[in-house]
Amino acid sequence: MAVKSVPLRLDLRGDTQVENVTALVQQALAGTGLTAGLLTLFIKHTTASVMIIEDEPGIRADTKAIWNRLVPVDPAWQHNTRNPGEDNGHSHLRAQLQGPSLTVPFSEGKLMLGTWQQLVVVDFDTRARTRDLVVQVIGE
Repeated sequence: MAVKSVPLRLDLRGDTQVENVTALVQQALAGTGLTAGLLTLFIKHTTASVMIIEDEPGIRADTKAIWNRLVPVDPAWQHNTRNPGEDNGHSHLRAQLQGPSLTVPFSEGKLMLGTWQQLVVVDFDTRARTRDLVVQVIGE
């Protein structure tokens, strides 16, 4: 078994932006030369997450709406009140609930996603920033 890691970098705008990274991750997998195993996608931030969704406009809108309902923007979050100038307490909480990583099996060099499954990054922060991800594969 081999383990290979591929760094990825994305410029995102925040505000619960949903960015499809399926093709980018598949390209990173192809670059490893591995054909079967497990792929982990990990985001190196506390205000963004990765997830699998059906990527269509309605789901994108619903994704933003559900996060606004579950963890609303609120200046009274302790992160904001204890750290002068901070306004992204909700961003941290949303990312905590969703998590920073996911794992997908691959075979014959292809991600084994279902028909409607797509890999996305969701950036919950209050401003634009560059996001660093790691694609790590273990396989043969």
